[in-house]
Amino acid sequence: MPHLPDVVLWSVPAFVVLTVVEMVSYRLHPDEDAAGYEAKDAATSVGMGLGSLVFDALWKIPIVAIYSAIYTVTPLRVPVLWWTLPLMLLAQDFFYYWSHRGHHVIRILWACHVVHHSSQKFNFTTALRQPWTTWTVWPFYVPMIALGVHPAAVAFCSSANLVYQFWVHTERVGKLPRPFEFVLNTPSHHRVHHASQGGYLDRNFGGILIIWDRMFGSFVPETARPVYGLTKNINTFNPLRVATHEYAAIARDIRAAESWSERAGRVFRGPGWQPARLAEGKAATKPATAERPTTPDPAKERVA
Repeated sequence: MPHLPDVVLWSVPAFVVLTVVEMVSYRLHPDEDAAGYEAKDAATSVGMGLGSLVFDALWKIPIVAIYSAIYTVTPLRVPVLWWTLPLMLLAQDFFYYWSHRGHHVIRILWACHVVHHSSQKFNFTTALRQPWTTWTVWPFYVPMIALGVHPAAVAFCSSANLVYQFWVHTERVGKLPRPFEFVLNTPSHHRVHHASQGGYLDRNFGGILIIWDRMFGSFVPETARPVYGLTKNINTFNPLRVATHEYAAIARDIRAAESWSERAGRVFRGPGWQPARLAEGKAATKPATAERPTTPDPAKERVA
């Protein structure tokens, strides 16, 4: 088993220092257009982060067992060396992109990830607002294990990716020089990702690199100032509700469904999906003069 450092643990002091610096910066140089800080919101984000540490420890038990079983049966082995580790980080970032994208377009996965988008603020504490149901993430990294990457190395790469993303949750950093903006995920790109405007929804999924978004058609540059949060905000600071509200909404929709295909759609289709009977009824109630979008986007109807 490779001996790799716990990068999240080692990064905690930096997280604290950067958060304090950002808070002080808003005191010394207020920005009326920025989302800034709110005490209850920041406390909820920190609470969600602490809770995620507890629940992640529980989810790791079955996930490690599955990964270990796959690693045992695969004949492939990738040693942890100075030149293989960057390749592992690259591969993990690639699979992170698809995991992140999947958690935006499949509702049962969105129920996990919506937690991270539930704040109407955007600051370093928002980075700590992590879900408690990350059992939906592990299947995306099975290919790495099957190709012979040790589970501990996958965990290290995932932790490094998470640590990198802390610094992109800020409005205090503008756009960086063009080469950085072209290759890396930056605060500018990630502000777009957290925005609730229609043109920004479901964009910029990259973790460390933004090149995946450029390659697979999900990149949008920051132009208009983002409005953060959900298209329909939950307006609560209760950590339990923040963690579970979308699961509760799915359960309500399943109970109200009139067929098994509708029930499946409520779980596995996009967060904004509506069955035909409701979509037609909704269209019929619109005024005749209502402006219709040229490109329908179900995500714009996303319900938290």
